Amino acid sequence: MLEWVLELDEKIFLTLNGLGSPYLDTFMIWMSDKYLWIPLYLYLIFRLYQQEGKKLLWPLITLIIVIICTDQTTAGFMKPYFERLRPCKDPDLGDLIVIIGECRGKFGFASGHAANSFGLAAFFYFKERSFFSKGLLLWAAVVSYSRVYLGVHYPADILVGTLVGVFWAYALYTMMKFFRLRAKAY
Repeated sequence: MLEWVLELDEKIFLTLNGLGSPYLDTFMIWMSDKYLWIPLYLYLIFRLYQQEGKKLLWPLITLIIVIICTDQTTAGFMKPYFERLRPCKDPDLGDLIVIIGECRGKFGFASGHAANSFGLAAFFYFKERSFFSKGLLLWAAVVSYSRVYLGVHYPADILVGTLVGVFWAYALYTMMKFFRLRAKAY
């Protein structure tokens, strides 16, 4: 069963990875660059401040913990445990794939980019359920797809990374709400 899933994942990867064009290459490299998004992250902190005022600490600390948990789950636990080679490191794929940019790290399951971006986006979605937060979910999806496009993750890496991000965002957002209500009761 697992072999069938891995074969299907590889076929989907080869199809998606082969859809590239020179016009999209630069865009996808930008989408994958975590440092390019620093202005967005600063805006999100400002947005939290606008919404929360002096109570900014609760959501800000929760959001930081979400990112730590998503990152540690994927990079600290899953990648070393499962040891699934990234497509760009898989010698069996050879010339079948298009690799754009650098191929860092040996293992790719599950995607830290997907987990982190979806953790961030889902946290804002659970918090405000606004047009803006839905846009963040779209942003996370494009960031995640860019990893397949660049040849560094399989679709299953992205799917599981997405689930990890949404799980931690939901769990920690729910805990934050619980503790905020408890703090108000006293």
